Amino acid sequence: MIADFVASWPLFGDTYLAGWLVAGLLSLAGVWVVARDQIFLGAAVSQASTLGIAVAIWVQGVTLAHALQSDALPFLLAVSASVGTALISALPQRSGGESAEAITGWVFLLGGSLPVLLLAHSPHGLEEVHRLLFSSILGASRADVWIFVGLAIVSVAGVARFGRHVVLFAVDPEMAAAVGMGKRRWTVLTALWLGTTVGVSLHAAGMIYTFGCLVLPSLFARQVCREVRQMWVVAPVVGVGTALVSFVVAHRLDVPPAQLTVALLCALLGLAWLGTYARVRLRAPDSS
Repeated sequence: MIADFVASWPLFGDTYLAGWLVAGLLSLAGVWVVARDQIFLGAAVSQASTLGIAVAIWVQGVTLAHALQSDALPFLLAVSASVGTALISALPQRSGGESAEAITGWVFLLGGSLPVLLLAHSPHGLEEVHRLLFSSILGASRADVWIFVGLAIVSVAGVARFGRHVVLFAVDPEMAAAVGMGKRRWTVLTALWLGTTVGVSLHAAGMIYTFGCLVLPSLFARQVCREVRQMWVVAPVVGVGTALVSFVVAHRLDVPPAQLTVALLCALLGLAWLGTYARVRLRAPDSS
């Protein structure tokens, strides 16, 4: 099985590398999402990226401007839409204003419905939207790999330097402000990080793989770690490790690697939940 996988490297090497880098990169960003207990935000940001790509394809279809007929426009609008969603969700709620959860749900539903309507008469556009929703990463390129390498280096360096600050701001923003962390600055920085990471990843890997790698490794890490800072290590290890195994097995079974990765991550999280439940049940008689 390993030999067959290695033999496929000349054809799918960029796909494998991109998939593993995405898993590690999103697992890091997912710690922020899980620490803030905003799991649904990850889905909304991913859907917003899909909407950005759909808008770009629609614009390219109705305009003859040569400058807009490039692959850069979908990429830029995907990142812009995800960053904008992350920023909007992080803004402080004003008295009488709508809740962040309501806005996040609105973005998710808009991003799930409008792309299909925009591209209903564009077979190529609908095919691209379906690819994004069902997570096919077979089209990942060498350029995608280098983009993910750059983002991974920046993310790892940022976590190593400011990981404690990010955790404090996620768990207790008021305390973070009290110790001198500018709330607006950190809101913008974390939103840019989350939005850029998700937008770039979705453009290459699709919705299911992006959302799954964003939240599942961090949710698993939360079950097995005593402190949030430990999740910075456990989540990427689980995300990348599961992706490595899944890609090899998927090649052997001839099944989609993205879906297999997410399914295995779901299984790991389910086992972690069962383990936590069993420990609680075992301790219950002692506390009575």
